[in-house]
Amino acid sequence: MKTWKLVSGILSIVLFIVVAFQSCAAGLANALTENGESSGSAGIIVAIVMLAGGIVSIATRKSVGKGGNIALIVLFGLGALVGFALAGSFADLNIWAAWCLINAVLAVIAMIKRSKFDKAE
Repeated sequence: MKTWKLVSGILSIVLFIVVAFQSCAAGLANALTENGESSGSAGIIVAIVMLAGGIVSIATRKSVGKGGNIALIVLFGLGALVGFALAGSFADLNIWAAWCLINAVLAVIAMIKRSKFDKAE
C-alpha cells in the first residue's frame, strides 16, 4: 500500500491543477449563464481537498499508525461527498469525486489490512 499511497498522492496533486482550472471555468460559466448552480465552487473545494489528501498520502505512506489512513478517509470522503452532491452541470466533477471515493476506499482497505497485520504479530 506504500506504493499506492505515493502514486495516488502524486496523481492527486497533479489532478489538483486540472480540477482547479476546470472549476474556475465552470464557475465562470455558472456566473455568466446565471443558472444558480454552485458546481464551480464545489469543484474548487474538491480540488483543495485533493491537494490536501495528496500531501497527506505522500507524508503518511510509511506510517505505522491509523492516523494517516483516517485523515485520508476523511479528506477524500469529504471530496467525494461534495463532488457528487454538487456536480450539477459540471459533469467532470463526478469523475474527480469518483477519484476521491477510490482513494477513500483504498485508505479503508489499507487501515483494515494494517490492523489485521498488527493482530497477527
